[in-house]
Amino acid sequence: MKANPGGILAPQDVIGRDKLIAKIWAILEQQSVILSAERRMGKTNMIKKMEAEGKDNQLIIFRDLEGMRSPIEFVEAVWRDVEKYLSNKGKTKRVRDFLSHLEGIEFSGIKFPKIAATHWKTLLTKTIEDLVTNQDRQVIFLWDEVPYMLDNMGDELSMELLDTLRSLRQTYPQVRMVFTGSIGLHHVVKKLKQAGYSNDATNDMYPIDVPPLSLNHATELTIRLIEGEKIETENIEMIAKYISESVNFIPFYIHHLITELKFIDGVIDKSTVEQTINKLLLNPLNPWKMEHYLERIDNYYTAEQKKYATKILDILAVEGGLSFHELWNRLAIDPNISEEEMGRSILRLLMKDYYLIQEDKNYRFRYDIIRKYWETSRSLGT
Repeated sequence: MKANPGGILAPQDVIGRDKLIAKIWAILEQQSVILSAERRMGKTNMIKKMEAEGKDNQLIIFRDLEGMRSPIEFVEAVWRDVEKYLSNKGKTKRVRDFLSHLEGIEFSGIKFPKIAATHWKTLLTKTIEDLVTNQDRQVIFLWDEVPYMLDNMGDELSMELLDTLRSLRQTYPQVRMVFTGSIGLHHVVKKLKQAGYSNDATNDMYPIDVPPLSLNHATELTIRLIEGEKIETENIEMIAKYISESVNFIPFYIHHLITELKFIDGVIDKSTVEQTINKLLLNPLNPWKMEHYLERIDNYYTAEQKKYATKILDILAVEGGLSFHELWNRLAIDPNISEEEMGRSILRLLMKDYYLIQEDKNYRFRYDIIRKYWETSRSLGT
């Protein structure tokens, strides 16, 4: 097995996700799913594995939505997917008849006309109607990076799209939707509520978190990559375990670290692994794509929230786990930080965003590799 950081893996190379996938399949028998994960956990490879391994009585349709910026762009993509899975374009008769009515001539194209943009809700509904009435399998849409798409659309259109998708789930109970997202729907929903949106359009969907791999599965993955890349070690199991632990069992970083180690001459030991990690964290080209941990604070937190969040992360990056009392004593030294309840609120938000975790009464970084990056990138400590 070759290292492939950030790439799409063959289904058989997705290690350690069978139990979680089985859980998702079981829930999809009853309802739709929101699949949340920090970036680099391998959620896209996981749902691509689901797509490849679906049953004969399931129609599984995958689509990456990250770059989409309007409802009509989304609807057109769904329609194209439906046409492909229904084998011939005549089977989306409702959509084509509606577009022919709009244009005044028979629609026979492969791209919606401009006039269709304002009718996206009708077109989406008719697309789903065409799909469910022309085959008898359970329909499962695997839609990757839904929050990014919604964030691109703006508040009003996001509200309408979420409500429309919920309505379709209720109208067609054989249809399932899986939303995945890295930035978290809670940021999008919070913005919508601030803009006056009062509905909870995803409360019929089951939320599932994608964690890192277990120690055993991460070690198995690392061993397979070391062997596949022909990396020389004194004790492959010991080094594989050390690599896995050093990057918190996160598949992307394992793949990326192996990619770096294969270009190093000689026998790889623990000191080589540690030096390589430090080099990658300091690399200005950002090969591990960790800048989003800094950028996400700028993009999704208000100016007031950012003051608290940045200071909290700075303190915990250097001092490790602290209770709220210990943390607040350090925060309150800053004259710009004075609201204790704001501090508690930001801690909850930082936990939702995968920065922090609470164990007993102490808060700490969820992943030590992210703590190291934060400390390094902000030149903290001594």
